[in-house]
Amino acid sequence: MCPSLPTTESLTSLTVEPGVLHIATSDFDARPMSFITANGQRTGYEPELARAVCAQLGLTPVWHNLPMFEFYTCFATGKYDAVWFNQAITPERQQLVNFTEPYGLFDEAVLVKKGSGIASVGDLAGKRVGGLADSTNIALVEGFPGATAVPYPGSDQVLPEMLAALRAGEIDALIDDELVLVAAAEDDASLEIGLTLPTRVPFAIATPKANPTLRAALNAAIAATLADGTLGELWAEWIPWKPFPFE
Repeated sequence: MCPSLPTTESLTSLTVEPGVLHIATSDFDARPMSFITANGQRTGYEPELARAVCAQLGLTPVWHNLPMFEFYTCFATGKYDAVWFNQAITPERQQLVNFTEPYGLFDEAVLVKKGSGIASVGDLAGKRVGGLADSTNIALVEGFPGATAVPYPGSDQVLPEMLAALRAGEIDALIDDELVLVAAAEDDASLEIGLTLPTRVPFAIATPKANPTLRAALNAAIAATLADGTLGELWAEWIPWKPFPFE
């Protein structure tokens, strides 16, 4: 079900509700990109950038937790202004929405049990590789000779489910965004990054095709955060081990 939101009589304003940016997102723990703290605060690279962008535009960000597999179904209802949660720009998604300019370029990686001997794509032959269903990550597995893709639906518990499957031996490897898997490996000494795939996938904000003005405004605000150093500062705070991609 797509939750009800306040409606307006028209889309003459920049956003569905004047002064508010309604963001379709997930409470899924995807640190350092996005996560909910113990006291209920949404933070991470994306939420803090959203606050900076909204400050540029005089908007208040409001996040709505949706199942990831329903992002674009719910977005099509016209009740949300943006999908802003680990969204890679793909041709399939571009059929449904417009994307802003990227706010990051990200690699993907494969997480394995320590001592697995998996350190290359070739080592995945005959292995079961778990990943988020319908994601750019799981799509890569089709190019791994002999590997079997094991998709997991995009619930807000999907990462814990996939990590539990890896620990239990139900899958042999887990593919996801490198940033998310680095954090998972740091939290569990029994796991490690087996290999990194230098894909440099662009992540951006999805906006309605019917509202090009919002896309232009968000692009201008992103450009402003790049020009004044805010974007670089947020990258250095949340993703310090990766070179800033927009030097």
